[in-house]
Amino acid sequence: MAATAGSSLQIATIRPSISAASSKVLKAGTYIVGANPGNASWDKLTCSRHLSNLGCLRNQSAIPTSKKHFSFSTKAMTKSSENKASSGLPIDLRGKRAFIAGIADDNGYGWAIAKSLAAAGAEILVGTWVPALNIFETSLRRGKFDQSRVLPDGSLMEIRKVYPLDAVFDNPEDVPEDVKGNKRYAGSANWTVQEAAECVKTDFGSIDILVHSLANGPEVSKPLLETSRKGYLAAISASSYSFVSLLRHFLPIMNPGMYQNFACVSYSLIVMVSNLFRYDDNNSGGASISLTYIASERIIPGYGGGMSSAKAALESDTRVLAFEAGRKQNIRVNTISAGPLGSRAAKAIGFIDTMIEYSYNNAPIQKTLTADEVGNAAAFLASPLASAITGATIYVDNGLNSMGVALDSPVFKDLNK
Repeated sequence: MAATAGSSLQIATIRPSISAASSKVLKAGTYIVGANPGNASWDKLTCSRHLSNLGCLRNQSAIPTSKKHFSFSTKAMTKSSENKASSGLPIDLRGKRAFIAGIADDNGYGWAIAKSLAAAGAEILVGTWVPALNIFETSLRRGKFDQSRVLPDGSLMEIRKVYPLDAVFDNPEDVPEDVKGNKRYAGSANWTVQEAAECVKTDFGSIDILVHSLANGPEVSKPLLETSRKGYLAAISASSYSFVSLLRHFLPIMNPGMYQNFACVSYSLIVMVSNLFRYDDNNSGGASISLTYIASERIIPGYGGGMSSAKAALESDTRVLAFEAGRKQNIRVNTISAGPLGSRAAKAIGFIDTMIEYSYNNAPIQKTLTADEVGNAAAFLASPLASAITGATIYVDNGLNSMGVALDSPVFKDLNK
């Protein structure tokens, strides 16, 4: 297993209390929110919430009106109190298993997501593009990634198994002869989406978290007007339909939430449910996460070859899949719209450094976005804390998506004077 929970991601869940004249089912608990409490002050944050309706109620008439609410209270913890077992529960993904598709090196968002999930205790499985598999596994085995594998508690992220994967192909019948005979695929087997899912099932039985961290547009450097049909469809296939295919084939082995289709019929049963299905007990169902980009809804000159269309399709599919996978198996589906990162893959676009500079100059929060920030957002979305979030596009870009003008434009040179 990966590092123990609580070693880094000190986000924790809350314990609900049911207000009643005769009894208190559970005392309000505490939770801590953040990515590294050792470097921050946690003394001032407090909040409380009231949930007027319990989603699983089918017969609320059994409860007096004055008692139909849940109270939730939370507070941030000081560093001295973070190790007290009774004071709160860090985000705990122990016992969860994640499959992250699209990791081929140690400096992209996929790697950062894997690290954050591992820091929270999840077991990590990786799907790596077949032509990059040998280099990735060799680098991993020789310790070239050891420095970037270090988790906040000092341990190393453990990758239980690396699977060959080419998410462009659903099953062996889809693979053309020229790819089968390509020397870059020689020595690898069972690398289509269907086969990868079957291998994971054989090896581990099931997963809880599915992450799609891959994209490719062979004509990304071309304007849309100069993009060929083949290039456009290739971008859609690799960058958006691949997510549909992954979820389609992995959904049967994803663990659903334990409260699926559960109905509460009396106050006494609510008491029992509150004890058995606490918000922090990891029963919030499986989660699937993908990565998108603001070009899906804004014009980003230079991000061509159909990639903007592919990201728009990915976001639309996220909403549809959230409904279908949610109703079918209580699986949550979200996508993270991440800001620009100077990863090896992103450098293929050709102007990533310019986009990073633009983001820094124009975003509401003027700082460089780190991969870990996206990783931590993914860990949140995979956790019980996000049990009511699905079908959403979550922006992790220092707020750049909210801007309507570029502040570094000469037009605004006197704006802050």
